[in-house]
Amino acid sequence: MGAANLRRSLSPLHAEVEALLWAMKCMIGADNQEVAFFTDCSDLVKMVSSPTEWPAFSVYLEEFQSDKEEFSSFSLSLISRRANVKADNLARKIPSAIGVEDTYTMATLEASFYADIDELSENEVDAGKEEEEDIDVDMAELETLNYDDLESVSKLQKTQRYADIMKKVEQALEKDKEVIGTDPEYKLIVDCNQLSVDIENEIFIVHNFIRDKYRLKFQELDSLIHDPIDYARVVKKIGNETDLTLVNLEDLLLLQPATIISVSLTALTTKGNPLPDDILQKTLDACDRALNLDSARKKVLDFLESKMGYIAPNLSAIVGSAVAAKLIGTAGGLTALAKMPACNVLVLGHKRKNLDGFSTATSQSRVGYLEQTEIVQSTPPGLRMRASRLLASKSTLAARVDATRGDPSGTNGKALREKIRKNIDKWQERPPGRQPTPLPVPYSEPKKKRGGRRLRKTKERYQVTDIRKLANRMAFGKPEESSLGDGLGDGYGMLGQAGSNRLRVSNKLKLNAKVTKKRQNTGGATTSGLGTSSLAFTLVQGIELCNPQAIGLGSGSQSSYFSESGTFSKFKKI
Repeated sequence: MGAANLRRSLSPLHAEVEALLWAMKCMIGADNQEVAFFTDCSDLVKMVSSPTEWPAFSVYLEEFQSDKEEFSSFSLSLISRRANVKADNLARKIPSAIGVEDTYTMATLEASFYADIDELSENEVDAGKEEEEDIDVDMAELETLNYDDLESVSKLQKTQRYADIMKKVEQALEKDKEVIGTDPEYKLIVDCNQLSVDIENEIFIVHNFIRDKYRLKFQELDSLIHDPIDYARVVKKIGNETDLTLVNLEDLLLLQPATIISVSLTALTTKGNPLPDDILQKTLDACDRALNLDSARKKVLDFLESKMGYIAPNLSAIVGSAVAAKLIGTAGGLTALAKMPACNVLVLGHKRKNLDGFSTATSQSRVGYLEQTEIVQSTPPGLRMRASRLLASKSTLAARVDATRGDPSGTNGKALREKIRKNIDKWQERPPGRQPTPLPVPYSEPKKKRGGRRLRKTKERYQVTDIRKLANRMAFGKPEESSLGDGLGDGYGMLGQAGSNRLRVSNKLKLNAKVTKKRQNTGGATTSGLGTSSLAFTLVQGIELCNPQAIGLGSGSQSSYFSESGTFSKFKKI
């Protein structure tokens, strides 16, 4: 019986073994899938473990001999371990199963199969010996390791690999700490900043040239449009046209509709005249130059914006790359921006706005590029000015950090941005509700208060006077007087009773007669620094008027010994 007969006799086993071998071939093609097909290999070994199934397995192994190099060494080693047990039975059963005519063929198959098994076994033994040798070396090193000696325990710092890598890291860190002004790329950026400032100045000069030339045609235009670039666009659009209804100013998308209406209405009443051809051509050329300069400035700002993450990471984290590039470009460099106070940073890039007669309450004419930031735009309109001031102060701090290269990672800028966010959220919080006043503790003793000027004044203000004390008293056996009489009304108590001496307020002590007389004589003539009084107070009740000029008379009959104004200095009583 040949191999074909053997295959037919083992047809029930044919499909299953072939499927398993095909699954093994597919799984071997994957990456490190030995664990995945370990179960399939074990099942295959179990399936062919019986003596009657080994001839079929050997035949299929011969058929797939060309593909056996693709089998995993792990799976073949499993088969070889199982084959060592059944090797003798395989040698005896294969010739009897296939017949005499195929004895030589099966002997060759047996020899090649044994050779493969021996080779796999030798490889497995060699690999096992190598692993055992490595383990022995590691164990020997651990045994000889002195745990009391630091040099024998820690050896990494002495290796050349460690020294080389750390040297490169330190060089990279030193490069980051270098002053940013020494970097060639930064020098180009500084030149771009200076060029941006020069371009702005040049645009202003060209704007003055255009305005002087076009004033003959449209004198009121410079008062309606203040931005130089918008002014150049409008002049180029109008040209020498006298009827603005034929000019479509709505194509200029940067102009507000209210501004377009103001320009159209003002052009109807203007007293300008058409420009000559040569002056008109010069004006249009100046407009083209202003627009070209503005385009170049935008390119420079785009370049600066692309480098903001390297130049000013903290400033870019707060206001964004675009606004940071505009601030640095307008200020003339990062160093110049760092030296600038926050109040000046707030107005960098502001435009003079024409309100066309509307109120200035809602306009933010004092805010420049910071108004374009995402933080300000997301803030309610009522808090935008306050947010702009806070943003300007924090942007100045971030610019100073970037100028000194204090934080290339931009961590400080992110922290400042979060702080600004929290402050704006805090401003929008509702005020806390009014807390109810707690009631006093019932049946509580009055608190002991320390003495002091305030407490003494309070006691004096609310204390019971002596007159009230007498009114509250009653003499024994004596009727009290009342306000209505006959005991009706409020009683006066001991007020007015004999011996009480409390009914009238004690008069002031009378002055000495000599002192009183002296004051009598000098009272009317006493002058203040502001003029002479016309009133003289005497001992009698009332006042009498006197002539203030009579005192100054020094001649005549009144100035004699018996003058009316004179008095006796001394006299004897009779």
